[in-house]
Amino acid sequence: VQLVESGGGLVQPGGSLRLSCAASGTNIRIYPTSWYRQAPGKQREWAATINSGGSTKYIESVKGRFTISRDGAMNTVYLRMDNLRAEDTAVYYCSILVGGLRSWGQGTQVTVSS
Repeated sequence: VQLVESGGGLVQPGGSLRLSCAASGTNIRIYPTSWYRQAPGKQREWAATINSGGSTKYIESVKGRFTISRDGAMNTVYLRMDNLRAEDTAVYYCSILVGGLRSWGQGTQVTVSS
């Protein structure tokens, strides 16, 4: 399983970004795929998940601002982030759980600053 994230960058507060996670070696439509994030000096935290049936879950702090989705044909999962705040600054990681084994991407940096 290989996961490759992209789409991070520097954005002003209130701005938007869309992260992408391209998967290979697995089918994102079958297994739960999640986005995690790790802010400087903090532990990695779960942010959002899309399950095989398409249902989604979010950490409370991003509800109403972040949207996780997927494109089965492209085998890619997305994280649309709107109304970004300084506290959203972190390295964002894509992760998939296959047969009890969790795989991770290399991460993409998101910096929210004026």
